[in-house]
Amino acid sequence: MSQAFLEHINVTVSDPEATANRLCELFGWKVRWNGQSIYGGETYHVGGEESYLAIYKNPNELESNSNTYQVLGGLNHVGIVVNDIEAVEERVKKMGLQPHSHADYEPGQRFYFQDEDNIEFEVVCYS
Repeated sequence: MSQAFLEHINVTVSDPEATANRLCELFGWKVRWNGQSIYGGETYHVGGEESYLAIYKNPNELESNSNTYQVLGGLNHVGIVVNDIEAVEERVKKMGLQPHSHADYEPGQRFYFQDEDNIEFEVVCYS
C-alpha cells in the first residue's frame, strides 16, 4: 500500500485571480487550472505538480468575522515550505503584507502573514 499524501486544500477568497497571482509570485507556483466550479463559483488551482491550493469564490459569499482558531472546523493556517525564507519575506513585505511571529526552532525557521482575506500562511524553511 502506498503512503497517502495531501493533494489540495480549498479556501474561499474575495478575488481568486488576484490571490492566485499573489501566491504564484510569492512561492514560484503556477496556475494548474481555473474555471467554473460548485455553486456557480470560480476556482483557481495554484501550486506544483503534486499538490495545490484551490482558490475559490462563491457568488453568494458570507463574510466571516470569527477568529478561525476558535471555530470548530476553521482553517487556522496554511503551511508552505520554502528554500529561501528571507527572499519570500521580502516579497511578502513588498506586497504590503505584514510578516509576524518569527521563530527559529528545531529544525528550521518560520514566520506568518495574513492575506487580504485574513487567511493566515506559515512560511517555513528547513535548510
